[in-house]
Amino acid sequence: MNAVIGFSINGLTKKQPESMLGNFMADCMKTMAEKKFNQKVDIAFINYGGIRSYIPKGEISVGKIYELMPFDNLIVLQKLSGKVLQQFLDKMANRDGWPVSGLTMSIKDRKAIHVLIDHKPLDENATYIVANSDYIANGGDDCEMFRGIPQINMGYLYRDALIEYIVSLSKQGKTIDAKTDNRIVYAN
Repeated sequence: MNAVIGFSINGLTKKQPESMLGNFMADCMKTMAEKKFNQKVDIAFINYGGIRSYIPKGEISVGKIYELMPFDNLIVLQKLSGKVLQQFLDKMANRDGWPVSGLTMSIKDRKAIHVLIDHKPLDENATYIVANSDYIANGGDDCEMFRGIPQINMGYLYRDALIEYIVSLSKQGKTIDAKTDNRIVYAN
């Protein structure tokens, strides 16, 4: 638990609708899901309430990642129709946004508007490959729209993905830092 796996110059904390920590974690989910499942992932989401800590400024230990993500959540993939995805994004917007990767949107009147996936408007008739936790994919946190949609599950713990991602970035000489880039904004 005390093994140091990375270093952060600024530290990362969570907030809504977007944060550096949320962006980092969602990018990790997307990147590591693509690597583990060996396929393109359109979008990745992190359950905002499941983020239980922060990444400190300075050295990052394995134990800190267990504090950040104490649950044994697995990364799963689901093929979602644009219609189901819109339902989820509206629920997410009603809760002031969750961390995302591969998507931008605005929140207006507690609904998701101006949704872009890979710089293209959400198509309700399209199918999107989504990486998420098994908890959410099984309908947790009132995400009933996902229940019953088949899942691809390789038994890959999201916490392990975070550790592997941080180790990989560190080996490349990168610090564990992120930025906000208007993935989710409030519409005027």
